[in-house]
Amino acid sequence: MAHTSRNTNTMEEATPGSSGYLEMYPERKVSYFKNPYILGVTAAAGIGGLLFGYDTGVISGALLYIKDDFEAVKRSSFLQETIVSMALVGAIIGAATGGWINDVFGRKMATLSADVVFALGSIVMAAAPDAYVLIFGRLLVGLGVGVASVTAPVYIAESSPSEIRGSLVSTNVLMITGGQFLSYLINLGFTEVPGTWRWMLGVAGVPAAIQFCVMLFLPESPRWLFLKNRKEEAISVLSNIYDYDRLEDEVDYLTALSEQERQTRKNIRYMDVFRSKEIRAAFFVGAGLQAFQQFTGISIVMYYSPTIIQMAGFNSNQLALILSLIVAAMNAAGTILGIYLIDHAGRRKLALTSLSGAILALAILSAGSYLQTSDSSNRIYGWIAIIGLALYIIFFAPGMGPVPWTVNSEIYPEEYRGICGGMSATVNWICSVIMSQSFLSISDAVGLGGSFLILGIIAVVAFLFVLLFVPETKGLTFEEVAQIWKRRAWGEDQNTQSLLEQGNQS
Repeated sequence: MAHTSRNTNTMEEATPGSSGYLEMYPERKVSYFKNPYILGVTAAAGIGGLLFGYDTGVISGALLYIKDDFEAVKRSSFLQETIVSMALVGAIIGAATGGWINDVFGRKMATLSADVVFALGSIVMAAAPDAYVLIFGRLLVGLGVGVASVTAPVYIAESSPSEIRGSLVSTNVLMITGGQFLSYLINLGFTEVPGTWRWMLGVAGVPAAIQFCVMLFLPESPRWLFLKNRKEEAISVLSNIYDYDRLEDEVDYLTALSEQERQTRKNIRYMDVFRSKEIRAAFFVGAGLQAFQQFTGISIVMYYSPTIIQMAGFNSNQLALILSLIVAAMNAAGTILGIYLIDHAGRRKLALTSLSGAILALAILSAGSYLQTSDSSNRIYGWIAIIGLALYIIFFAPGMGPVPWTVNSEIYPEEYRGICGGMSATVNWICSVIMSQSFLSISDAVGLGGSFLILGIIAVVAFLFVLLFVPETKGLTFEEVAQIWKRRAWGEDQNTQSLLEQGNQS
């Protein structure tokens, strides 16, 4: 093996993929479209995001027709909320167990298991004779989505060169928003077909079956293979990602790193996350981003956009679905912009810009909804609310859509990546349940305008959180990111020691 890049003064400069390494060897840098293999792996893993997005969007349109078939659902806001949120309950369980499945069985096996459960849930929903069987099918689908939400970002991140890792992980978010757009398109296509909502929900099993078949032919994550001492398999995978010169350095570096990790590795338990200052700091940021992604309202907008549009004064089911389709298309387009910006502008700046725009949009949406409620005969107020909804998506999609998932895929050490990724995704799903289960009830209590005013206040808090706590991880290797938490933990210890010394002197 060649060791040319090891003859530098610091480990940071020698790390393959680090800024110092790529400055020394710019010809070894991998561009987004340079390697079809990387794009293929990303697209295949991203089908998990497509399932996530499709399930998010499809129920919003299907619910309009489920109410027509099941009188009990039509009469009960709670039952409607339960049908929507039961998938999120399943996702909480799936995300919580998904980290363990990823660590023990690997990213590939986790993906395959998620596909099987999701496809089964789709069949149950399509054949449901009543609301309660439908709710059970939603639970199964949620289990699959939860595991996939943990697995896809980690699998993509661990198969990606660090210089384009953010863009590739964001492609998974594009698949989520693409799935949402596809769901509204399919919802609109089935509005005149007998069985309407059964087709809408049943079609979801098709991409799960496709991903299952494709994943059978794809390799495991090279980082996981190194950790499991399956070096030859890992090298085979890496040879598809890097050219020969960089491959040598990557293999040398990952071999040394995996040896260190195996020597220090222990059976990680959930409480271990909170015992280490470094991991605790990383998890605080990762889980906080996931929580604020939901608490700033994206689940409400995507699950209930047809309902919101009808509450804004547009009563036609088809018109509500058409306008929702436009919103979903804007979401997907915004995510494409985010894919470019996340590795150019950076994660932190992108999140701050996104939240600034979302605050403005929620203010417009709140004002339009309030005015429309006060004077329902004036359609202009309804259109103001729709404009606010569109602006919200325009600003949210490029930033707070991909940033939480990207940051969570790269801020944890290898031995904690599965369990912390699962825990932070669980936080996301719990917050999503809270939002989707309470939205209609809160809107009944304080009005649609009041609901969006609350979301705007939360978005201000989210802006302050990112400003104060979220570091920039653009272009950093996993090991360089780990140094951020070590410095923060060391700084905390230094401050504590300084205070103790001052107290002793006084």
